[in-house]
Amino acid sequence: MSEKIIVTGGCGFIGGHFLDYIHSKTDSEIIVLDKLSYASNINVIPNSSQFKFVWCDISNESHVNYIFNEYKPTKVFHFAAESHVDNSIKNYKPFLESNVIGTINLLNASLKVDLEKFHHVSTDEVYGSLEYDSDELFTEETQIDPRNPYSASKASSDHFVSTWNNTYKLPYLITRCSNNYGPNQHHEKLIPRVITNALKGKKTYMYGGGNQTRDWLHVKDHCAAIWLLDELKVINDIFNIGGDCEKTNLNVTKSILDIMSKPYNLIGVSGEEQSLDDPFYKPLEAPYYRPGQDSRYGTDHSKLTNLTGWKPSVKFEKGLNEVVMEYMKK
Repeated sequence: MSEKIIVTGGCGFIGGHFLDYIHSKTDSEIIVLDKLSYASNINVIPNSSQFKFVWCDISNESHVNYIFNEYKPTKVFHFAAESHVDNSIKNYKPFLESNVIGTINLLNASLKVDLEKFHHVSTDEVYGSLEYDSDELFTEETQIDPRNPYSASKASSDHFVSTWNNTYKLPYLITRCSNNYGPNQHHEKLIPRVITNALKGKKTYMYGGGNQTRDWLHVKDHCAAIWLLDELKVINDIFNIGGDCEKTNLNVTKSILDIMSKPYNLIGVSGEEQSLDDPFYKPLEAPYYRPGQDSRYGTDHSKLTNLTGWKPSVKFEKGLNEVVMEYMKK
């Protein structure tokens, strides 16, 4: 039987780059599942008979079962997810339906076919938050401690994936990546938002002054790590995929403005610097303030590197410059 791969969320940012990456790596039949939500773009699917698009809302159990019965995949790469933290704070339900119920539906459907591996793409946000002045990094042994509805939904789906292996012996792999960036990212994310605002002369407001620290990973490096694990036939394990690139949101924003030759007065300060002990203290509403804000993410990928030799290869300055130039040419 020829290999058939289902890629969920293949019209999203990371999923779309993954399709492009594996196009030259395999001749397997690729079935792309996506419900084409606001952050999806069907045009990211490579123009090749190797790829077949099937509209699917993974929260619909009967539709998922029908598709798996129809195509009988040998592998699943599960990228589909609601991923914007702000949206999860406003309304948790789509995150529960897609990230939790949708994942369970895929897992159950996978049990009915001869699946070699269910690869669940997760996030380092499931670990919670690190202290600014700490040298600590997230490892695969770090206690799960999600701190917002989005990360809680991803942590839950992680547990369901590993549970389906423990209970039903479904072969799995979980990878937890740090903050992805790269071409064609949806404008709700920090880097494209700063660029598009700057092009319009608009301010980008920094939650809490923008001091939050994130580990930045180029999406192409992320895809390379996922596929390398597949080539090495690694299963039933968990790996962090980090970028070795911790930067504050404020410094990332300044770097973008420097590339664009734009002034720093396009950075709006939220006012959250006021003391919590101030009797007149009142948190500002989004987009100036976000509850449940994590301070710092730092991701240790040594387990992955020691096993596979993978390391992030795209330097942040080069990757960021390419993204900015892409927008400025439009």
